[in-house]
Amino acid sequence: MDKMRHNLSICQTEFISICVRDPRLHKDDLWHTHVDYEICIHTNSMCFRKKTSCVRRRYSEFVWLRHCLEQNALIMELPKLPPWNPFFSIKNTEQVFQRMKGFQEFLESVLYMPLLLSDSRLHLFLQSDLSITKMERCAIGKTRYTVAEAIQRSSSGYISRQENKASCDSDCESSSSSGFGLSVDTHVRVSPIPFLES
Repeated sequence: MDKMRHNLSICQTEFISICVRDPRLHKDDLWHTHVDYEICIHTNSMCFRKKTSCVRRRYSEFVWLRHCLEQNALIMELPKLPPWNPFFSIKNTEQVFQRMKGFQEFLESVLYMPLLLSDSRLHLFLQSDLSITKMERCAIGKTRYTVAEAIQRSSSGYISRQENKASCDSDCESSSSSGFGLSVDTHVRVSPIPFLES
């Protein structure tokens, strides 16, 4: 009985804290901009290679991730992303907050699904700074580096994020380069599952 109580205690203390914050505007060319967001993770879960990490991702990358996870989820119903908005503007604080909240809820739900935690594309999305093309190639073993190496080599982090260029989302029509200090922060409890590279 004491052993069982001890094992339960270990499971209950495992956590994943995920935070979506700091929207930034990127100017792609004269007419196009996009917004990206910082995703920070702090965890003691054995599912993750890094216990703390920060990366920046844009709306189109979230769409890609959801599509990838859909292939893995089979009959499970995946959470929805916040809707695409052609009139999205970084100047509209309510739109920005709702977008970040939607991303936050999506990631929280995904992290509650043990099957999805074994998908290497999810880990590359959350803890590497690879592009979509490189994440796809890395996940199927067509790069010189493994998933673990890509995550460990990621240059994004609490210090290097200060040096990142200003960024924003694929819906963004705004030309402002200032970011908001908005964030949505939660703790997700998960059961320990080994990290697998697909």
